[in-house]
Amino acid sequence: MSESSSVLIGRKPVMNYVLACITLFHGGAKEVSIKARGRAISRAVDVVEIVRRRFLPDVKIGSIDIGTEQIQTGDRNTPANVSTIEITLVR
Repeated sequence: MSESSSVLIGRKPVMNYVLACITLFHGGAKEVSIKARGRAISRAVDVVEIVRRRFLPDVKIGSIDIGTEQIQTGDRNTPANVSTIEITLVR
């Protein structure tokens, strides 16, 4: 298994992503990277807190990276800024 695994946060229920993180850790991953954009950022933070506080108390936050991506929206391809976050959990 790769040394670093990723979970991309979208519109599914929070517990789906929590289960994905736990599965990666039980599969032997030393670190899991949780990535989200836009409105899914709050869901990513919820996933991290549930994993840390309820299921795997030995997991620590390795790093938190925030940023902004420019994407093209609409028919006229007008640029829009979208916030991003990447939280790395380390065992």
